Amino acid sequence: MQMRKLTFAAIACAAVLASVLGAPARAEEVKAGDLVITEAWTRATPKGAKIGGGYLTIENKGTAPDRLIGGSADVAGSVQVHEMSMDNGVMKMRPLENGLAIEAGKSVKLTPGGYHLMLMDLKSPLKKGDKLPITLEFEKAGKVQVSLDVEGVGAQGPATGKNEMKGMSPGMKM
Repeated sequence: MQMRKLTFAAIACAAVLASVLGAPARAEEVKAGDLVITEAWTRATPKGAKIGGGYLTIENKGTAPDRLIGGSADVAGSVQVHEMSMDNGVMKMRPLENGLAIEAGKSVKLTPGGYHLMLMDLKSPLKKGDKLPITLEFEKAGKVQVSLDVEGVGAQGPATGKNEMKGMSPGMKM
């Protein structure tokens, strides 16, 4: 009986260690003046792709508005702020010539199918698991360095860092 408890404890510890070490790194929180940038991510791209998208959340904790006007990245020829919208059943995408307003006390979420960053003229594919350094440019906060977590090709959002252990029932405690 004692040996069985010891074996279970060793397996449980190994499983916890594997889940922690194997967990994807969570996107960092970046502060720039009154702005807080979180959930920064992108999707992996196939070889030869020339564009990619960037997604994140920007919260303005200040009393004055700011504006995301563009960005840059070593892996891309340019980084633009775009909007995707539906017009009579036709999806349209266009750059925001005047940037994206971040109102005081509000948050703006850049997501697939809405506001997003366009990484133009990619020099190499974006690979799942990588971190992509990018510089965002704001009207007031200036240039801000962030890293986009590269998720899988079809990802719909950033990794949460929650790993469910296979074979364990919901609510099971170790």
